[in-house]
Amino acid sequence: MELSREKLLRVKNVNPAPLVVPKNKKKIALDVVWYVVGIIVSLIFIMPILYMLAVSTKSQIAADRASGIALFLPDFANLGTFFNNYRKVFTDYGIWRNALNSIIYAAIAIVLNILVNGLAGYVLSKFNFPGKKFFTFIVLFLIIVPVETSIIPLYTIVTQLLGLHGRMTVLGVILPSVISIFNIFLFMQFFESIPKDYEEAARIDGAGNLKIFFKIILPLSKPIVATVAVFCFIGVWNDYLWPMMLLTPYPEMMPIQAVLQTIQNIEGVTTGEIMASLVVTSIPIFIIYIAAQKYIVQGFGSAGLKM
Repeated sequence: MELSREKLLRVKNVNPAPLVVPKNKKKIALDVVWYVVGIIVSLIFIMPILYMLAVSTKSQIAADRASGIALFLPDFANLGTFFNNYRKVFTDYGIWRNALNSIIYAAIAIVLNILVNGLAGYVLSKFNFPGKKFFTFIVLFLIIVPVETSIIPLYTIVTQLLGLHGRMTVLGVILPSVISIFNIFLFMQFFESIPKDYEEAARIDGAGNLKIFFKIILPLSKPIVATVAVFCFIGVWNDYLWPMMLLTPYPEMMPIQAVLQTIQNIEGVTTGEIMASLVVTSIPIFIIYIAAQKYIVQGFGSAGLKM
């Protein structure tokens, strides 16, 4: 017997119950193992950070007496002295001055890094010229060369060839961070993914190469620009060896990482004060990386790299 039109429509609109496929016991056990392993590995990485945060709130006596789980818990029993170590680090040791130095050095280095490395990546990705393959090979080859191998030549260039002496050596601290082979490679890979139609349309309107770079290429490259800026900031902020070589006679111009060694060598410094200074130096990196994580992932993805 044929169904009426109304019944047929009603039958068609009935949504069948979703088919629930029970998980295999072996797959469930494997998932549990992976979760347990992930939690254990995460704890291994996060425990030193918890220890650093906890000890930074304790006096030397409380830090020495702590044991077991108390090693990783802040000193909530003495809230009146909770921030004493941080107060001493900022007031007595003046770490805020060195933090300000690092911020200034990083800001200058980021601007110059984006301009210099961005232009180099733009030329290597968008222009055809004699020796292009050779220069591209040099860029790829220099990525694997350790930075430490160039420390002595850099020092010779800064002090003898450029003649930067006295307080002018502060320029020598910034100059090596301006050029980064890895950042050139990132820019080059990202720019190759930008369609040439934008450039051709701009050239029809009479735009030159520099105008195309600043008005079209860079605005379309916000993810990779943010990625390079974050890496440059982290590199300058964590730089220790190079500033120590140049700025040892001028402690007031030292970046924050270089002054940490000075704090550790002060007579009578406590473990809590050392940990407080480490927390202060770590917070900006955490904040910047978390804030720009989305752009970093997008930048690496657009550049054809896997994180």
